[in-house]
Amino acid sequence: MKKTAIIPLRKNSKGIPGKNKKKMLGRPLFSWVLTAAVFSELDEVYIFTDDQEIIDFVNREYHWTPKVKALLRNDHNASDTASTESAMIEFAESIGNFDILCLLQATSPLTTSQDINATLDEVLKNQKTSALTVVNTHRFIWNADGTPQNYDVFKRPRRQDFEGLLIENGAVYVTTKEAFKTSHNRVSGSIGLVKMPEESLVEIDSLTDWEIVENLLAERQKKTKQHQRIDYLVLDVDGVFTDGCVYYNAEGEMAKKFNMRDGMGLEILRQNKVEVIVLTSENSELVAQRMKKLQIKHTFLGVKDKFSFLTQFLLDRNSSFGAVAYVGDDVNDLANICSVGWSFTPADAVEAVKANADYILTNASGEGAIRETCEILLKYNKRYERL
Repeated sequence: MKKTAIIPLRKNSKGIPGKNKKKMLGRPLFSWVLTAAVFSELDEVYIFTDDQEIIDFVNREYHWTPKVKALLRNDHNASDTASTESAMIEFAESIGNFDILCLLQATSPLTTSQDINATLDEVLKNQKTSALTVVNTHRFIWNADGTPQNYDVFKRPRRQDFEGLLIENGAVYVTTKEAFKTSHNRVSGSIGLVKMPEESLVEIDSLTDWEIVENLLAERQKKTKQHQRIDYLVLDVDGVFTDGCVYYNAEGEMAKKFNMRDGMGLEILRQNKVEVIVLTSENSELVAQRMKKLQIKHTFLGVKDKFSFLTQFLLDRNSSFGAVAYVGDDVNDLANICSVGWSFTPADAVEAVKANADYILTNASGEGAIRETCEILLKYNKRYERL
């Protein structure tokens, strides 16, 4: 059965302007649920939006997976008054070829591939017509007239004895095509429920909500860290290899300054069976030439979504983030900084990265930060050598 997902995005947002494109932990908000969808059991994932800038970003950044597609939605179904169901109907009529329709919300960045798969299973394996994600909350709910909804005030239960309430968290919805064609609703018929953690209930309607969810996301990534032998060193370029400065003339980019000692450190590291990978958002011919000189064959230029790209890179090699050391200096490195086995940042990195990195180097960018990292990794990997 063909399992198709839609992630509806609107260009305009009143609560937080440009919310869907705003960087959360260094990545556009929508990219978190998109990445979860890519690595789930879904067959295809559509970004459905009225924002051409997002469509261009998706087409450029996710060329490495055939799962991801972008589709322009009409202005009428992207207005403030339009319902999500109206966008789903337009989408279903445009696509047609699917058996299972999955609605994913960009404002739920804590959604994981496992959450998506579990919701799909409610329909595919447990024979439900549709399914959605919920949170089991143990909070006491009240009506506006001063009466309690879910407990007796004279018999207040202990938390451990209280079943609580299941509350829709708006993250994942799944329905069969036939059920959707009949009901024109995201869920109908027999409905399965999938529980997600309580923190996934936070809705992003204000900048305060944004900060809360961003911190939750950072902590979630850090908790999944695994320490093992480092097989890969992944490096940003500007602000890591270089001092972050670029010299221009009338023809454009003219020069960058690289530290020669960094090159020797990387050569020694490769001799000790640590593969070096360069991952940068800039598309620079100067960088390409320098990496060729350093014989770094895995050099990836112009990568904006470094987290999803690195996830696929490791999956292709049957490896994981635990085998990776990462050096970055700015917010677009944050997702990887929070996720890899060991993360490093130069002494002059931005404060947000320093606050999340495992190790703040004593050397600044372009002044031996990479060489220092190499020496630390060589010592660290010795503990995994056989006696």
